[in-house]
Amino acid sequence: MYGTRAVIHLDRLKRNFERIRKRIGNRLICMPVKADAYGHGASPLAAAGILNGADFLAVARVQEGAELRRAGIAARILLLSPPVPEELGALAAYRLTPLISDRDLAGAINAAAEKAGIILPAHIKIDTGMGRIGCRPEEAADLACCIHSLKSLKYEGTATHLARADSPAPEAVEATKIQIARFKSALEVIRRAGANPGIVHAANSGAVLLHEDAYFDMVRPGILLYGYPPSEELADSPEPIMELETTVVFIKNVKKGEALSYGGTWIAPKDTAVGTLPIGYGDGLPRQISGAMRVIIRGISYPLAGRICMDQCMVDLGSADLVKRWDKVTVFGGEGSLTAADIALQAHTIPYEITCNINKRVPRVYVS
Repeated sequence: MYGTRAVIHLDRLKRNFERIRKRIGNRLICMPVKADAYGHGASPLAAAGILNGADFLAVARVQEGAELRRAGIAARILLLSPPVPEELGALAAYRLTPLISDRDLAGAINAAAEKAGIILPAHIKIDTGMGRIGCRPEEAADLACCIHSLKSLKYEGTATHLARADSPAPEAVEATKIQIARFKSALEVIRRAGANPGIVHAANSGAVLLHEDAYFDMVRPGILLYGYPPSEELADSPEPIMELETTVVFIKNVKKGEALSYGGTWIAPKDTAVGTLPIGYGDGLPRQISGAMRVIIRGISYPLAGRICMDQCMVDLGSADLVKRWDKVTVFGGEGSLTAADIALQAHTIPYEITCNINKRVPRVYVS
């Protein structure tokens, strides 16, 4: 038992996979486990994802892929971000599958694979409107032929990323359709050039929900697998797999008019009992939601009192009779509690950031 812990419900992950599978049929699934699996723990989630039908994993950094390999993960791992020269040896050694956007990077990765004595699978990334990485659609055929000609690379797939697929607004839907059309045109040019685009993939979580024509051969649902729709506008119902819990470690009586925490911004409106919880912004609880957040203790909702500190926060219990020291506290993700999406709304951010920011010092406990 830990004072503060993130309980990861693997049965919920399984059901989220099943929901996505029901939508996409027999297509491949690439499970993003970058950023420590959105804060859930990369290696355990990668293993659970593979058990539930993930065909690929995806990371953003070479060291993330290396961590998975050292944990015994043998599945195909897609590297979403371009590596720097110092990482090329490790990329080849750990047999990661890079997304390649230009000839120079293709040549550098080919040289690293040749030095390692292996043939490395590679996917082309086409920029159809995200504006981040990727070749232009008109350059895709030339890049495909380049990769096809390199002896230590195997042209395995072709990808793009959709910038506005998570919004049902008409202008966003139209922009996504334009991206998909550009991608399809680039794929046809690649085929006419005599190259096989291989595994074609474009759909992120938003496209899984809104754009069936973006499914192609493989989808890359991230936040949907972890239990949240990709935007507030989408009323899907995946199950949040992280439940953040803490414990009441101290209770004291506070007189009416007494101030609590830094700055004295909270003043007791009446005589009350206040509980202290061993969780704060150092654990990933956003400081900006001080005064706006509620937690669940013994099935009852209680408001936080005063500013969230680095390591602790306080909760207004009203009466010391209902709550006892060492009682469990659900911060988010449990029955009747807030979700990471609720907290994100209060903090003017997105649920991705809330789960990603749960600090490494918070133990992850995996249950099924």
